[in-house]
Amino acid sequence: MVLLELTTLIVVVLSLGYYYVKRSQRYWANRNAPHLPVKSFWGNMENPITTKKGLKFDLKNAHDELKRLGYKHGGISLFTQPVYLAVDPEVCKLILTKDFQYFGGRGGDIDYERNPLAGHERNPLAGHLFNLDGEKWRNLRVKLTPTFTSGKMKLMFDTLLSSGIPMLDRIGEFARENKAIDIKETVGCYTTDVIGSCAFGVECNSFKDPNSDFRRNGRKIFSPRLAFTLAQFLRFIAPPLMRAINLKIIPQDIEDFFIGAVKSVIHHRNVNQVQRNDFLQILLNLQEQFKKDGKNQMNLEEFSAQCFVFFVAGFETSSTTLTFCLHELAFNQDVQDKLRNEIREAMQNNDGKLTYDSVMGMKYLDGVVNETLRKYPPVPALFRKCDRDYTLTNTNTTLQAGIQVFISVLGLHYDEEYYPDPEKFIPERFMEENKHNRPQYTHLPFGEGPRNCIGARFGLMQTKTALAMILDKFKVLPGPEETYKVNYDPKVLIMTKKGELTLKAEILG
Repeated sequence: MVLLELTTLIVVVLSLGYYYVKRSQRYWANRNAPHLPVKSFWGNMENPITTKKGLKFDLKNAHDELKRLGYKHGGISLFTQPVYLAVDPEVCKLILTKDFQYFGGRGGDIDYERNPLAGHERNPLAGHLFNLDGEKWRNLRVKLTPTFTSGKMKLMFDTLLSSGIPMLDRIGEFARENKAIDIKETVGCYTTDVIGSCAFGVECNSFKDPNSDFRRNGRKIFSPRLAFTLAQFLRFIAPPLMRAINLKIIPQDIEDFFIGAVKSVIHHRNVNQVQRNDFLQILLNLQEQFKKDGKNQMNLEEFSAQCFVFFVAGFETSSTTLTFCLHELAFNQDVQDKLRNEIREAMQNNDGKLTYDSVMGMKYLDGVVNETLRKYPPVPALFRKCDRDYTLTNTNTTLQAGIQVFISVLGLHYDEEYYPDPEKFIPERFMEENKHNRPQYTHLPFGEGPRNCIGARFGLMQTKTALAMILDKFKVLPGPEETYKVNYDPKVLIMTKKGELTLKAEILG
């Protein structure tokens, strides 16, 4: 009897669950909106457990299919979550810029005062610019925007040069021994040292000590963890479930480390009256200005959260871009030679030195980096939430408040209409004479509009400086086990290669 009742209960629960999933997946059809038919139990995505490519390519495939069917936008289902996908660049412009007042939030319901993933625990490091929505985001964006002017970037440029010397030494060691080098780890040490110094004013010395505090914690943030992988999935696929479970994304020891590091640096500077040309000092100076102007100041946790996201974004996305760029240059020697000639000519015009203006003024270097960002966008999709009901222009489709709106950056970047032969690495696409051959909002590595990446200028400076330093000294070649086609990690949303990526280097005269 008990077994029968238990079996009946299981059948009822499974049936109700199945009904809920299928009803949720009829959301767009019930509203007569343009949409893709659901292809499996998981909606318009692959099984997240067995997927070989991950959500980033599910969204690209949906983008491609909607465009093939002639839709400029359309609905899809990511498991039970209805999502609207903007396909046409003009629609992307509406979402990101023109009608931004309807799509100011990113969604995901992250609140640093009560982290839904951690029950009732506070999660202070979640209170950074990327996660916040609404008035909190607007206030903080206004506070932080002055920290990324070109003048502020110039003050940090010498730090990039000094941090690059150990990187060149490491590459030189492997070159002299004719060994392949894990370039992903090497540039990761470089970007960790740069960000540690530029954000916290701390010398990380990652090349001397690969297990230094900042390098160890930086690696740990992106190391495979069930909680992190599950959180990425639930944040965009099943927000109600995410809010209901007790799951902490950032381990407590990482949280304690970053808050402690910020507190220690602030205390040291206040006691010893020390000032540096770094991100944290800019925040401290802003605090003084806000105090004089009678404006609200950031507390320690807000400070820590901004330094945390600056550190994570600065070291991971820039190291990923550097890795893929060197990979492309190793397989495209003609591009590498042309770029090296530009770098050396610029250095000759500046007494053999690299300067901020010379690095940021190199046109072909800019094309190479932008083409890398096209093929390997660090953030392969943009996420927005409809804040209030919105009727799409020239349609009968109304997006209800709370609906998530996605843009597949990968889909746009690999669209043959805008980028013929999209698999080929062609920096000339971004030369001035070719930029106008495609519409705006087809190249979105840093997003666009009021919520674009606030640190894009710093990331570009860091990436270009490292490339210039490396290519002036070395010729890079593919590692003996490397193939041109990259095998991406399906478990993380960002574009990153599964495993190490190796190159060989030859010392140039």
